[in-house]
Amino acid sequence: SGLVGSEMCIRDRLQAVMVAVLIGALTFLLMSLLPGDAAYRIAAGRYGYDMVNSAAAEAVRAELGLDQPVLWRFTAWIGDLLTLDLGNSLVTGRPVMAMVAHELGSSVRLAVGAVLLSFLIGPPVGVIAGLRPGGVLDRGLLLLSTVTRAIPHFVLGVILVLIFSVWLMVLPSAGHGSFIHTILPTLTLALGLAAVSSRVARDATVAVASSAYFAFGRLKGLSGPQVFMRHGLRNIGVPVVTYLGVQLVYLIEGVVVVETLFAWPGIGHGLVHAIVQRDVPMVQGTALAMGLMFVLLNTVVDLLNHLIDPRRRSA
Repeated sequence: SGLVGSEMCIRDRLQAVMVAVLIGALTFLLMSLLPGDAAYRIAAGRYGYDMVNSAAAEAVRAELGLDQPVLWRFTAWIGDLLTLDLGNSLVTGRPVMAMVAHELGSSVRLAVGAVLLSFLIGPPVGVIAGLRPGGVLDRGLLLLSTVTRAIPHFVLGVILVLIFSVWLMVLPSAGHGSFIHTILPTLTLALGLAAVSSRVARDATVAVASSAYFAFGRLKGLSGPQVFMRHGLRNIGVPVVTYLGVQLVYLIEGVVVVETLFAWPGIGHGLVHAIVQRDVPMVQGTALAMGLMFVLLNTVVDLLNHLIDPRRRSA
């Protein structure tokens, strides 16, 4: 198991390095292909659109070296990255590292809350439905999970705002600062995650309940709950945790949309503003943080599977 752990560590480090380089290159390329004058957009972000003229744009261009070749600027960014320096925001002048760290903290709180809430909703319902396949709950869960997963984040968020903020008037529609402001954005992300995890848990439960070892446990005299806890729960947990790695794409994608919709001051909200303002260092730092967060979460998923499945520890 120690050899497996060291191999995982080396693999994840190489993956993190590749993610950093690819994200930096793609960000530079995509930002350079955007239409319009980057210097004008940056000046507008600094001084406001009403105060910007060609002289202000040219001053920003000369100050930030935007007239330099893209390859030269990308090489300089890679050099700074090796020293863990992401540079300063072109709009605010503040260090990108500090701004990203602040925004990332808000996003992590939102993402962790969504994952925990989805695990409280999805797998338990899926297990109950899987123990009685073909029943009313099973069919209703299939319909509900399919519809929920098919609805885009912003549509689901708007529906929740209409229900809880407009009609019932029990929750704020946007903002931050207190726990009550986290409920709607967390619920928006959690419902999409729960829709998938419930189906995975349901299918895993059906497979476990129809397996030979489950029937053998009953033949030995164990009760249904005893067989389920001893032999079924771990086997159900492995595919649920494994699929969490796939859902991380959905989670990171949803953070960008949900934070913008609910005016949540996280990394997704900051990324959208940085793109509009052509703040390239901020876009790179934000995208890099999101990419590395994806690598880190996948590592956590691998470690959880390593702990849950004894076959991996003996391999």
